[in-house]
Formats: sequence, C-alpha cells, structure tokens
Amino acid sequence: MAGQPAAHGRRAQRLALRRDGPARGRGGRDRDRRGRGGRPQGGARQRFGGGASRTEVITQLDREGLLPAITFIFSRVGCEGAVGQLLGNDVRLISAAEGERNRRTLEERSAVLEGEDLTVLGYHQLLAGLERGYAPHHAGMLPIFREVVEELFTAGRVKAVFATETLALGINMPARTVVLEKLVKFNGEAHVEITPAEYTQLTGRAGRRGIDVEGHAVVVWSRGMDPLSVAGLASTRTYPLRSSFAPTYNMAVNLVATVGRQTAREILESSFAQFQADRAVVGLASKVRSQQESLEGYAEAMHCELGDFREYAQIRHRISDLEKSGRKQRSATRRAETAVSLDALETGDVIRIGGRRSGLAVVVIPARPYKGQSGEPMVLTEHKQVRRLTTSDLDGPVTPFGKLAVPRSFNPRSARHRTDLATTLRVKAPHEGAPSIRREAKEAAGGEDARLVRLRQELRAHPCHACPDREEHARWSERWWRLKREQSALQRTVDSRTGSVAARFDRVVSVLVDLGYLDEGGDAVSADGARLRRLYSEKDLLAAECLRAGTWKQLTPAELAAAVSMLVYEPRRDDADLMPRIPTDGLAIAWEDMQERWRDIEAREHTAGLDPTDPPDAGIAWQVHRWASGRRLDEVLLDSDLTAGDFVRRCKQIVDLLDQIAKASEEDRLRSTARKAIDAVMRGVVAADRID
Repeated sequence: MAGQPAAHGRRAQRLALRRDGPARGRGGRDRDRRGRGGRPQGGARQRFGGGASRTEVITQLDREGLLPAITFIFSRVGCEGAVGQLLGNDVRLISAAEGERNRRTLEERSAVLEGEDLTVLGYHQLLAGLERGYAPHHAGMLPIFREVVEELFTAGRVKAVFATETLALGINMPARTVVLEKLVKFNGEAHVEITPAEYTQLTGRAGRRGIDVEGHAVVVWSRGMDPLSVAGLASTRTYPLRSSFAPTYNMAVNLVATVGRQTAREILESSFAQFQADRAVVGLASKVRSQQESLEGYAEAMHCELGDFREYAQIRHRISDLEKSGRKQRSATRRAETAVSLDALETGDVIRIGGRRSGLAVVVIPARPYKGQSGEPMVLTEHKQVRRLTTSDLDGPVTPFGKLAVPRSFNPRSARHRTDLATTLRVKAPHEGAPSIRREAKEAAGGEDARLVRLRQELRAHPCHACPDREEHARWSERWWRLKREQSALQRTVDSRTGSVAARFDRVVSVLVDLGYLDEGGDAVSADGARLRRLYSEKDLLAAECLRAGTWKQLTPAELAAAVSMLVYEPRRDDADLMPRIPTDGLAIAWEDMQERWRDIEAREHTAGLDPTDPPDAGIAWQVHRWASGRRLDEVLLDSDLTAGDFVRRCKQIVDLLDQIAKASEEDRLRSTARKAIDAVMRGVVAADRID
C-alpha cells in the first residue's frame, strides 16, 4: 500500500501494510479465522492486481488503530461485494452488544417498509454487515438505508464503509483513514485516471476535526502502479475551474419575463462562463498572429521564379481533394450495399461481426422500421451484449451462415434471457460455411472524372511544373497549406467563443420565438411561455410542447406517470438502444407523439445551431406503470437491471415533474390525473424515503 496526506489536522503517510500475522480483534478474536496453512476459511479473499485483499486491508487498519475508515470503490457492485467478502471471512469490527444496537436501529428505521420484499432492497446483507461494524454506501441503495449507514458511521458504531465517490460530495462523514483501491475510474464513457482535485476531495474525508490529531490516506498497491503518480496526485494544490453554465429554455423565458431580453443578454455577457471563454480567446488570438508570421515565411520559401507557385499548389490540392472524394463515393456505395444486407436479416439469423467486439451474433429483432422506432436490426452477441447493428459496425455486406431459434418470450432487458440465448448461440451455432463479411466490394470500373483529367492537364501546362526545384517548393507549400488550415480553424474558434454565452441565449430565444413561446421580437412571454416558466426539467421544452398539444390528456394516472418517466430517465450507455416495453396502447400513442415533438424540436435546434435536446426514453416506463398500478416492488423490478435505490430516486423525480405539470396545466382533467398519479407513485418504499 502507498499513502498520502489527508485533509484535516496533521498529515500522515502510510507506505505499506505489515503482514506479520493474523489481525486480532476485540476480545482476542482471530478475525481472519485462519485454518490450515494460514488460509482464511468461510469466504473469498479477493486480491487486486497482486495487492492486499479487502479483508487484509481492513483487519490491518483495525490492528494499527486506524479505523474508522472509508474505502472508495468506483463500483456499486464492488461496494456490495466488499461487504460480502468480509461477511464470508466472518470479520467483526465491533462488539456483539454494539452490533445488537445497530440491528435495532435499522429495524426501527425500516419498519415503514413492511410488506416490501426486503431481499430486493438488499436489507439482509446490510443488516448482517451492520451487526459486525461495516456497510456499503452508494447511490443504488435506498436513501433510508444510506442515512442509517451515515448516522451509525458518524456515531462510531460502524467502523468501515465501502463507498462510491458520491459519498465524497456533500455528506459529513469524516474518518480516521481513507482507502483508495484504484486510481482509475469509469466516467460513463471510458476508464480514466482520477484527477488531483478528485484525489483531494476523496482523501479529504480522512481526519476528524477535534478527534484525530492526524488523518491517513492509503492507496492499495497493484502491479504497474507508479509511486510518482501517487505523489503527484497528493502534492498538486491548484485545480482548474471550468464553468458548465448554459442558458436553457426555461431560464430564457424567465429572464425575458423578469428583466427583458436586452438586460438578460447583458447579464449573461458578464457571467463567469463568458469570462472564461473570453480569457481563452486572448491566447488563441495570439497564436493566430504568430501563425500569420510563419505563413509569410513559408510563402517566401516556396516562391518560384517561373510563376505563381501558390496557384500551382492550389491545383495540386484540388486534384488531391477530387481523388479523395472519389474514394469516399466508392465507400458510400459499399455502405449502401451493407445497409441493404442489414435490411434482409431475419430473426434468428446467425452472423459474424468484426471490429473491436468481433464474434458471433444472433438477430433478435430484424430491421423493421416503423414510426418512433429505430430501423437497424438488434442482435445479441455471444458476449451477452444487446446492441443495434449499424453499417459502421461492418466492413461490408453481411451474410447469415446459420439459423437459431429465438424464443418468442425473449426480453432484451432481461439479464437471464440474454445469458440463456448467448449460451445457446455459443453451443449450438452452426459452423461457418462462407465468410460472413466481405472486406471489400469490387470497385466500379469506368473512366476517370472529367474534372480530374482537365485539372491534370492544367497542372502540366502551368509554368511552375517545369521548375527544377518544384518538389522543394511543394514541400514548403504543403507546410503553408497545413498551417493555413490550422489558422482558419483557430480563427473560427475565436469567432465562436467571442460572446458565446449571449450568442447561445440568442439561439435559444430564436427557437422559442419560432415555437410561439416568445413574441416576434423575443421581448415578451406568451401564454405558452408562461406555462414553460413553471417547468424545470432537462427536457422542459418537450414537456411544454406535450402540454400544449394535449399529448397526455387522455392517459390514466399510471400511464401519465410512465409517460413522465420518459422525460426523467437517462439510460446507461449500454441500454440506450434497447427496444422499450410500452405497457398499454394509450401510452404507445403518447410515446409516438412525444417522439414526433422531440424530432420537431431537434430539427429547430439544428437550424438554430444548438446542441440537440436528449430524446425521451421509455427505459423504465414499464416498471413505473406497474408500480403506479399498485404492483409489489419485487414484481416491478423482476427481470430488470434497475436497483431499488435507483428506482426510488427516479420515482421522486417523476413526482416532482408531475407536480410541475399539475400546476402548469390549464386542463382540469390533466391536473386531476397528475395529482392521482402522484398519489399512485408516492406509496410504499417511495413514500417511506425522504428525498435525497
């Protein structure tokens, strides 16, 4: 283990964990329960890249008097797994009497959850861990469970918490020691190293003011870890501050209604976000001027006595561009052939896909585009991944080489269904009789483009073509052209950043004027704009459009709750392309209308030069509809990867938006339905938990 200073009091460095025998707990208990050969009995001892196991880390810290400790694991599954590993090794960090007190506390707090399936909520493992002095803490837990863990840890009745980085933000849970298992985390797109600011934020939990003289930060050693990188993380004390501010539709109508468009624009021009953009422009403008001097030097170096070499170089570049466009056209033809082959795939066709995720795949939903749905076929790979297959995934037309029976009940969102079918695919898939992917299609024969022929003739006739130093001049010419392109791109960046926040506000206003939420000049709010002022959501404009169009007015309370979930839910990256499950015909009609209105908004945003609003997503509509219809939690989450904590959090967001809709709507029926939907969602475990 390597260690670095903590944030409170005096600082300490922990360089290694001693391994001089088993850790002994209170009352002389051997916490590792070592049997023959010194191996722990009754549980796995997971190691990380050759470093210490979680059991060894916690027991060593306990032996050295460095508990309570927070171990940061950048995975919810990892946090739960850590508690399971300590339970498997029968690790106990508190006395039996303290454990009984913890049991009573959790039982009292969770008494309101009677009737729910406690196994679904992760109650039993949490209770077992609390009785022994350790617990998980992550966003996938019920808020009421997280609050119990926070309270007991702060009171010293829990000695070890395994947490995701969300614990480091806005929660007062100081510890004597902070442990980092890794210095790499998944940011939603890729695995990246944590920044110095993140390291300081995490390790800042070490050191309890007024209790500990010093705090301790420990990094678990693993193969390939560079001690200098750890030292760099701990020693950096200046962190860049980046503004993420951007005007929204709701903000725009509220600003116009409150202070007027011109004053609102002036306010935005004085924002910190604009200050940062303007400050960056200073450096870019300086670079543009420096490049201009280099361009003049390159122009002098490529000067030719026989003629204008810049003109000659331009002809060469036009020839090169035409040759590239010809290759692109042939590539487009190949993509079209690939698209046709995708349309021909049927359910059960077995194919082989290439690229980074190469291997066998079976078609589970063919390419049958219809309104509101994607037209690409959906496949299940032998690695249990469900994905949309697009032309970009293939090098050429794809040909099935076998057939596999796909059960009619197959649900792509069910982990069990995916596992069963992927296993069948690996075991029963036929051997390939022919290549599934043709790497290259034959290039169409034919004559050269007439423009290319003419340009080549013009090139040979140019005076500079006969220059003995032509290629030397050409090398300087290439440098000139490359630098000119870079300078032009920099200048466009300078132009775009100057007044960028106010410019975005103007583009937002143009969309609102176009849709009638502001008057023609963008200086006054219409009746529709007044409705938009009451909607605070990531998809505020889409919600306002649905209200104006009456998209939801015929829905039942359960259907309305499910429809609103489509504006709240944000899918994980690997779930984004899964086919949604729509529980009723009425909701299916509303879903299609919501998508149609989103496409209209997206088109207007594209015209205005705005980043598109995220589309509505029906990923949890099925679960929300079942819950609002009175179903049990275990039934709602059956065949779903959604955790109970995530579901409760989404339900709270749905209730919040339903309340906004009830206040913004002018339809008595919709207002009544929205209030009934709130009551239908706010029951059981959702009503029992306070909002985060």
